[in-house]
Amino acid sequence: LGAEIILVGQEKAAQTELLKYTYPEEKIEIVNADEVITNYEEPAKALRKKPNSSIAVAASLLKEGKGDALLSMGSTGALLSAGLLIIGRIRGILRPALGAVLPSERGPVLLLDAGANTKCKSENILQFALMGSIYMKKIMSVENPLVGLMSNGEEEGKGDELTKLSYPILKEAMINFKGNIEGRDVMLGTVDVVVCDGFVGNVILKTVEGMGSFVGRAIKGIFKKNIITKIGALFVLAGINKFKASMDYREYGGAPLLGVQGTVIKGHGSSDAKAVYSAIKQAIKAVKTDVTGEIKRSLQKAEINEEEE
Repeated sequence: LGAEIILVGQEKAAQTELLKYTYPEEKIEIVNADEVITNYEEPAKALRKKPNSSIAVAASLLKEGKGDALLSMGSTGALLSAGLLIIGRIRGILRPALGAVLPSERGPVLLLDAGANTKCKSENILQFALMGSIYMKKIMSVENPLVGLMSNGEEEGKGDELTKLSYPILKEAMINFKGNIEGRDVMLGTVDVVVCDGFVGNVILKTVEGMGSFVGRAIKGIFKKNIITKIGALFVLAGINKFKASMDYREYGGAPLLGVQGTVIKGHGSSDAKAVYSAIKQAIKAVKTDVTGEIKRSLQKAEINEEEE
């Protein structure tokens, strides 16, 4: 990909691993960080107590301009805390959001917030929609992303208090707003961007992941049932592989943390080499297309329009 990689973590372990490979040494640098924040620690406290943890050191490198993007497959909570406490929010963004790229019948769909903010206000939902639209345009090349507000019914006026308050604000915003959508619309690809609070978003994310695993196992079980089904599988193998690729999270890289002062990508905890490669590719594109700068400019434009009104 032509990128220079800084590996942040326990130096000896990284060096031992790199000895197994032949690679351009000038492209990979190791920055030592002895401490580790696990998934079982309270993220913000752990970040303060462990300034030499890999996530704290990596976030500081991004903050200082010694890196262009940050990629982590570690604790989501620690990464979110580092984004807020070390890297910092974009001025005007109330709460950064974690986006998750999901497969659908019509192509990738961006869901946000996917778990960073379980309690939101309508202003947060509006900013999620703006940031999501910019990301899909810049990274997924969707010219005019269609935004849907997650609800329990398509009609205006449906949903909980947050949904009802968010609908009129999104309707008047500088986005391509479809209106309310329902859970089934995510996999149908009815919209390009789905916005909701982090509690709902995380439930949707985990449900889709579980469904993908179930469908994959079910199809495999059907074709391995007997010799006839095994022969039948040979005739539809190309279609099965295409479907499998469309449901594979590794194709999309990771979840962007939108609203912070830099490109931050959260990779899946079970990422393999392909997933890491895709996440690095995603990070490079985010830097080159200046997603962070575009979010800043979009906020400034929205403020100018509000002043004019």
